[in-house]
Amino acid sequence: MRSLVSVFACMAVLAALAFPAYGADIAKIGIVDFQRILSESEVGQQVQSKLQAKGREMETDLRALGKEIQALEEELKQRATVISKEKREEMQREMDIKKYDLKSKQKKYQSELRQLENKMLEKLQKEIFSLAEEIGKKQGYLLILEKSAAVYYPDSIDITDQVIEKYNASSTSDS
Repeated sequence: MRSLVSVFACMAVLAALAFPAYGADIAKIGIVDFQRILSESEVGQQVQSKLQAKGREMETDLRALGKEIQALEEELKQRATVISKEKREEMQREMDIKKYDLKSKQKKYQSELRQLENKMLEKLQKEIFSLAEEIGKKQGYLLILEKSAAVYYPDSIDITDQVIEKYNASSTSDS
C-alpha cells in the first residue's frame, strides 16, 4: 500500500515538474489603444471630421430657429401696446410653437448625432479589432486587449502604432 502511495506521489511530482515545460513558451500579449487609433489614424480623423461637420450643420439650423424666436419676442415687446389682444395672443402662440419646435429639434438632432456616432464608431471598432486580430495571428500573440480593459501594462506590449500603420495602409489601398 505504501509503495502504491509513493508511486502516485512520485508521478504527481513528475507531472507537476513536466507541465510547466509545456507552458515555457512566453505568452505574447498585446495592447491596442482604440482612442489613440481614433485620433491618430486617417480613417479615425475622417470619422471625427464628418461628425463635427454634421454637428455644425445641426447647430446652424438650431441657431436660425433661435433667431426667429428672438425676433418674434422683440417684435412682441415693441408692438405689445399698439396691437390688439388677439394679435398679441396669436404672436405668443406662434412663439410658443417655435420654442417647442426648437426643443424638439434639439432632442432629435442629439439623438441622430449619437446614433450616427455609434454607427460610425462601431464600424471603425470592428475594422480595428479585425486588424489587431490579423496582427495577433501573424505574429503569434496569445492575447490582445483593448487598453481600457487593462489596469497595468508595460509600454513594450502596446501594438497601437502597428495597428494605425496597417489601418492607414489598408484605408489608402481601399480608396
